[in-house]
Amino acid sequence: MKFNHLIRFTPIYQSRVWGGRRMETLLGVTLPDATTPFGEAWTVCDRPEAPSVTSDGVTLHELWTNHREAVFGKALLKSTSPTFPLLMKILDACDDLSIQVHPPASMAEELKGEPKTEMWYIAHADPGAKIYAGLKPGATRADFETALQNGTVADVVHVIEGRTGDCLFIPSGRVHAIGAGLLIYEIQQNSDTTYRVFDWNRVGLDGKPRALHVQESMQSIDFTDFEPGVQQVQSNGTLVNCEYFNVKVLSGSKQAGVPGESLTLAVVSGKITVDGTTLKAGDFALVPATLASSARLVKPADAESQWLEIRVPV
Repeated sequence: MKFNHLIRFTPIYQSRVWGGRRMETLLGVTLPDATTPFGEAWTVCDRPEAPSVTSDGVTLHELWTNHREAVFGKALLKSTSPTFPLLMKILDACDDLSIQVHPPASMAEELKGEPKTEMWYIAHADPGAKIYAGLKPGATRADFETALQNGTVADVVHVIEGRTGDCLFIPSGRVHAIGAGLLIYEIQQNSDTTYRVFDWNRVGLDGKPRALHVQESMQSIDFTDFEPGVQQVQSNGTLVNCEYFNVKVLSGSKQAGVPGESLTLAVVSGKITVDGTTLKAGDFALVPATLASSARLVKPADAESQWLEIRVPV
């Protein structure tokens, strides 16, 4: 099997009570049906419940397990992760998501979950859209518990106005929620553990209240985490550089890494051409380690075209 070309996966669409149809209207994707509110597209995923598959029928898990050096490079041969370490998504929030938290590594095993650090890049924001992240200054654990009893949790969580192009880092332990009116690209650890602490007193798609995980949430929340802000873009385009992922936002003609290096491209606006393939907003493509230098030039359609460059740190 040769890997001398970009690798594309078929998105896996997930219905959510807070989802909508804007991946269709804003990104031009073809959703699986005409009425379901789709909240998530899992675009690069190595999980047994939702495996990413190429048009040739090869799973991301097979690439990671059997072709790691060719696809992901020698540097990642030393990784002990049994699965590709990242999960990449597009989220369409047409209603507020639950206020939630992901368990930190120190608590995840005890809580029978997986740690999850993530970042959000806002590809589209309606006027007045909100992000909830961290606590308001001075809010205590006792204040949070009282707010839980009163159904006023949002009153003790820090609120940020979401704007197109903003990026927010969400380390595990940070209480958070995506507000209505946001289309977000999410890059995260390969985990699907979420503890809902407050769900706005609503019901799910089945007409019943969704399960809450109050005890697990209270054990996971960092009660010293006050007023986080959006990420500042560095001169080289870096948005987030942590132990789990490195993400840049780029524009203009660029080389997508060097031979021997793997990365993922995610177009957030406009179009780009790489290795003779045109990618539009909403498209993700894996650049394999074996791709030649001459095929790695990213050519944007215009000055408005931007993309994320996503790497697994080595």
